[in-house]
Amino acid sequence: MRTCVRRVPTFVDVGARLKARFDDAVRVTVSNDDGRRLHPADSRTYQPYTDEDLVYSQDSPDYCRRNRRVGSLGTRGRLCDPRSMDFGGCDILCCGRGYRTKKVTIVENCRCRFHWCCEVVCQTCFVTKTIHKCR
Repeated sequence: MRTCVRRVPTFVDVGARLKARFDDAVRVTVSNDDGRRLHPADSRTYQPYTDEDLVYSQDSPDYCRRNRRVGSLGTRGRLCDPRSMDFGGCDILCCGRGYRTKKVTIVENCRCRFHWCCEVVCQTCFVTKTIHKCR
């Protein structure tokens, strides 16, 4: 008796494979012959593709820059986290333009207590925070 166990790859592995295919995607145009066949858009760098490759017909909009036509506000002025390597991190979110660091003092409620039946009493605190914004 032989048992085969197939398991799903990790989420990180699936993401890495999709990203690799995305990076190697081939831009195509529709054939003038019958409108069903796809050909690589740039005949000088003819890049053959298979059924497993990703293909695209238009470039994606640049969401780093403001573009009202596609509804993108851009990332200039967005808050970011310089310690994060994720999408909220300054390296990715600021699109390589860098970021500015600034200390700000904000007023917020603190030391809140529930007072008998229906009242919450808070003090007002001044908190200094460091914020980072995309250039």
